[in-house]
Amino acid sequence: MKVRIAEGATEDEASAIASALAQHVRDEVAVYVGDADEPAATWSAPATAGSTTETPAEDDLGPTEREEALWEEIEDIELGGPEKYKERLEEQGKLFVRDRLDLWFGEDGLKFEDGKFANFDADDRLPADGLLTGAAEFEGRDVHFMANDFTVKAGSMAEKGVEKFLRMQQRALQSGNPVLYLMDSSGGRIDQQTGFFANREGIGKYYYNHSMLSGRVPQICVLYGPCIAGAAYTPVFADFTIMVEEMSAMAIASPRMVQMVTGEDIDMQDLGGAGMHAEHSGSADLVARDEEHARELVADLVSYLPDKAHEKPPKSEPKAPAKSPEGIDSVVPQSPNKAYDMTDVIDRVVDAGSYFELRPEFGKEIITAFARIDGRPVGIVANQPDHRSGAIFPDAAEKAAEFIWKCDAFEIPLLYLADTPGFMAGSQVEKDAILEKGKKMIYATSSATVPKQCVVVRKAYGAGIYAMSGPAYDPQSTIALPSGEIAIMGPEAAINAVYARKLDQIDDEEERKQREQELREEYREDIDVHRMASETVIDEIVPPSTLRDELEARFEFYADLDKDLPDKKHGTIL
Repeated sequence: MKVRIAEGATEDEASAIASALAQHVRDEVAVYVGDADEPAATWSAPATAGSTTETPAEDDLGPTEREEALWEEIEDIELGGPEKYKERLEEQGKLFVRDRLDLWFGEDGLKFEDGKFANFDADDRLPADGLLTGAAEFEGRDVHFMANDFTVKAGSMAEKGVEKFLRMQQRALQSGNPVLYLMDSSGGRIDQQTGFFANREGIGKYYYNHSMLSGRVPQICVLYGPCIAGAAYTPVFADFTIMVEEMSAMAIASPRMVQMVTGEDIDMQDLGGAGMHAEHSGSADLVARDEEHARELVADLVSYLPDKAHEKPPKSEPKAPAKSPEGIDSVVPQSPNKAYDMTDVIDRVVDAGSYFELRPEFGKEIITAFARIDGRPVGIVANQPDHRSGAIFPDAAEKAAEFIWKCDAFEIPLLYLADTPGFMAGSQVEKDAILEKGKKMIYATSSATVPKQCVVVRKAYGAGIYAMSGPAYDPQSTIALPSGEIAIMGPEAAINAVYARKLDQIDDEEERKQREQELREEYREDIDVHRMASETVIDEIVPPSTLRDELEARFEFYADLDKDLPDKKHGTIL
C-alpha cells in the first residue's frame, strides 16, 4: 500500500504513520512525502502471534482510492488538535493522548477504538470530538478506556464525546471488565451545552453509570490536568484515583470562578492539586511523580483486583516476608503507650514486595493497604501507633470504611491489625463528625462478607475493638499476640474513672503510688488476652513468630466462605 502525505513531514512522522497503517491493513505500507519518488518510510505488518489462519493468496486486487481516502481521514483524525496545543503539552511535561495510549497499552495492546469519526462533519475541526474510547489489554487483562484529547478544545466534553463516554460505560456494565479513565478535561463546553447537559442521555448520565458500575467492576481514574466542575466528578466516583504531581488538579470550580463567587484568591494547586487531595480531602488514593510512574502505580494496583466482575482476585507466586517473623515480638513494645511503626509488623507477615498502601498521607492513624500472604491478595486495615498513638480520628475512620467497602465489593479478604486506644475524644473531633464517620467504619466492618481475620497486636480499647472487627463482628478468627489487651479503656483512664476519689483520700504520696500500681496490675490481669482466651472471647493466642503461618492457614481455609447478609434491599449507613 502506498500513501502520500503533505510536504514538510519529518522522517519520524512518516515512520509513525507507516507503522500505524500497517497495523490496520496488515500489509506493507510505504509512505511518500510530498512529490518524492522514494518512500520516506516503509513498514510491514507483524505476523499475529499464535495465529493459525493461512496467509491469503496474493492477487491483483488492492486498496482502492476510496479506501486510501479513508486512511487519509483516519490519519488526520489521529493527529489530534492544532500543533501549537501539542507543543504546550510538551512544555507541561504531558504526552499527547495517542502517545499516552501507546505508553499504557503498547504497540499491540489497543484492541479497537470506538467513535473515531465523532463530529467528523462539524464546521470546526474536532478530531474524535476530543475524547477517545475503546478497549485494550492492560497488564494481561481486558479493559475499557476513555481518554481526553487536551489538544481539542482543552479536552472539553460535548454531545458526541458524551455519547461515546456513555456507550463505553454501558458496555462495561455488560462485559464486566474494568474501566480506565485517563482524564484531562476542562469540563463541559458551555457554548454547546444544548444537547448534552440536562438530557436523559447527557453528561449527568456519567455519574448514574458510575454508580451502577460501582462495586461491579473496578473503576480507575488517572488525572493528567486540571479537571474542573463536571469533569471532577469522574475521579471521585472512581474506586481508585491517581493524581500526578504539579500536573493534576480537580475542583468544583476554577480559581477564577472561586474568586468571582467568594473573593478568595487561590491558585489551582492550592485549590485542588495532588498534594491537597492526598493530604486533606482524601480524594487522591495515590500520587505519581510523572506519567510513567502513574502507569506503574496502576499496574501494581490492578494485580490485587479481579480481572472481571464476579471473579476473585488472582493469586501470585508466594514469597517469604521481607523480614523474619521471628522479630515480631521484639517490634511490639511491652508498654501499651510506646509508639512503634506498624509497618514493621506488616513487613514480617506479608509477601516481600507486596505491600501497596493507599491514601498514605490521609488519616494516618489507620493504614489501608493491599498486600499478599502466600500469594493471596488481602486488604489490610491496621492501626498506626506511630501516629497519634493509633487513636481513630474522623478522617481515618472514613478512609477505613471506604477501603473495607471496596475490598468487600471485589472479593478481597480483610486482615485487621488492632493496636488502638479507641476513637478519639474532644470537641474538635465531635465537630468533625467522629460519631458519624466512626459509625460508617463499624457498619462497613459489620456488613463485609469476605473472610475477615482480626489480630489483637497490642491494645484494643473502647469501640476500637468493634471497628477493627473484634469478636462481635463475625470475623473468621480473632487471634491475639501475647502483648494483646481488650478493654473498655486503658488502665490509667480506668483507675482515674473508678478510684479517683479513694486515691485522693490517701495523703501519703508513696502509699498512693503503690496503691495506683496495685490497681493497675489488677486491671491488667482482667483485660489480658490470657483471660480473654480462657473465657473463649478470642479464638487463640499465637506465638508472634508463627503469625505469618497462622494467617496463611486461616486465609486458605476460609477462601471459599459463604456468608450472607439479612434479606433486605440495602442498609442505610453508607
